[in-house]
Amino acid sequence: MAIPSSSAYQLLFCLLVLVFTPFPSHSADPDPLQDFCVADHNATVSVNGYPCKPKSQVTSEDFFYDGLSKEGDVKIGSGVLVGFADVQTFPGLNTLGLSMARADFAPGGLIPPHTHPRASESGVVIEGKLLVGFITTDNVLHSKVLTAGQMFVFPRGLVHFALNVGRGKARILVAYNSQLPGVALVSTSLFATTPPIPNQVLTKTFLVGDEVINEIRSKFRA
Repeated sequence: MAIPSSSAYQLLFCLLVLVFTPFPSHSADPDPLQDFCVADHNATVSVNGYPCKPKSQVTSEDFFYDGLSKEGDVKIGSGVLVGFADVQTFPGLNTLGLSMARADFAPGGLIPPHTHPRASESGVVIEGKLLVGFITTDNVLHSKVLTAGQMFVFPRGLVHFALNVGRGKARILVAYNSQLPGVALVSTSLFATTPPIPNQVLTKTFLVGDEVINEIRSKFRA
């Protein structure tokens, strides 16, 4: 009987690697294993996400949400109100790996530099004129002034911002590939933590003295 050559063994090994190595999902959240899993906000069990509401308690209303039909009630940055349609406000999104938000900008309104640790973000300008941009891990800024109908995308985890540069109000609708993308503002992450980051860390980071750090911190206590 012929003995397989070394190249045949190498080919067999490659095939086994391809068969048994799982391919990564294209969404930020795990793929669902059932038709739906409406979030049970009253559950006492803590899991990575929310447990499913019993099917007998699921209603059609769990799959519809009108929260983005009006301005949001979450203040982010200066002159911006945000409304979120994520798993915490819209239970039907649970396990589906997506969510949305609406942001309304007053003239000069700014969503300051921040990240979404669990999602990429894409959006469209509905009204007004906005300067939007993100910074790569190579410290390259990609930015552009957009008007109604134009879109943008911010890769997952990268710092980004949006500034109303028009004369009137502005509005955007955005989508995330996570049911709960999270928001980490750069400024508050550095200067408004509990307990505070030691001054020694921040003075060495920004090459300034204690008086500068204390002055910036005081702005976030107001």
